[in-house]
Amino acid sequence: MTAKQMAMEVAEQLPEDADIEDAMDHLYLLYKVERGLRQADEGKKVSQAVARQRMRHWSQ
Repeated sequence: MTAKQMAMEVAEQLPEDADIEDAMDHLYLLYKVERGLRQADEGKKVSQAVARQRMRHWSQ
């Protein structure tokens, strides 16, 4: 799906009272999910232990 198609689909699915920030948040979330899936497909992933270790570091 192209970026334009994704933006149009998001716009169509938003409620009538949604604002630009709502649309941007939704698009950003979709972008991050797609990027993560692409990285996983490329073998760029970390173990659960490493992820937990990183999260502990972030929460300090």
